[in-house]
Amino acid sequence: FDSLPPAHFEETMSTILLWIQQSETKLSIPQVTVAEYEIMEQRLRELKALQSSLQEQQKGLNYLSTTVEEMSRKAPADVSQKYQSEIEGILGHWKKLSAQLVEHCQKLEELMTKLQRFQNDTKTLKKWMAEVDVFLKEEWPALGDSEALEKQLEQC
Repeated sequence: FDSLPPAHFEETMSTILLWIQQSETKLSIPQVTVAEYEIMEQRLRELKALQSSLQEQQKGLNYLSTTVEEMSRKAPADVSQKYQSEIEGILGHWKKLSAQLVEHCQKLEELMTKLQRFQNDTKTLKKWMAEVDVFLKEEWPALGDSEALEKQLEQC
């Protein structure tokens, strides 16, 4: 019995595997180009929540690693190898998932910054275009009014 994992180990293992599967599914959603800041903020909140959840699951992962190490000292080589390869697979998925989360968050934050800058530039450009439109619709000075013509030339 020393070579078998405790019942809590199996529960933790299935919980972590399920969590990894659900998280990988969430991250595998194709990234579409979004031009609405609010939608991007919502997606960022979801990713941050997933990061928090990852940190909460870390205790379970640490428990699995420690238990496998203890079992490998007591269990026969074949049993030990089985659990060792399982935990290595889980750790591989974990690291990949963790890196993807960081990458997705950083990319989304960069895109949000670019979108915000673009929206600000667009507002400025629209304001300028409105001012130019008003200027172009002004009445032209009479041909003999050289002072008014010079002033309008400077404005142009």
